[in-house]
Amino acid sequence: MSDEIAIRQDADRYTIVVDGVDAGFESFADLPDGSRVLYHTEVDPAFGGRGLAGTLVAGVLDDIRARGKRFVAVCP
Repeated sequence: MSDEIAIRQDADRYTIVVDGVDAGFESFADLPDGSRVLYHTEVDPAFGGRGLAGTLVAGVLDDIRARGKRFVAVCP
């Protein structure tokens, strides 16, 4: 049985949802030139080991590309 996974975009983050439960997020900020800065990815430890961070980042990048935007990834 596989989990139902969705990615939702909110005002300043993308959230990965597993079986209806928020499992993690990717925070972003938009720059005046239209670029989207991705600056923090987090997955709840209860959902660890499932590859959800990679699934989330891949979905976020797909969405940004589909919108014709550029992205900047930073890791503090």
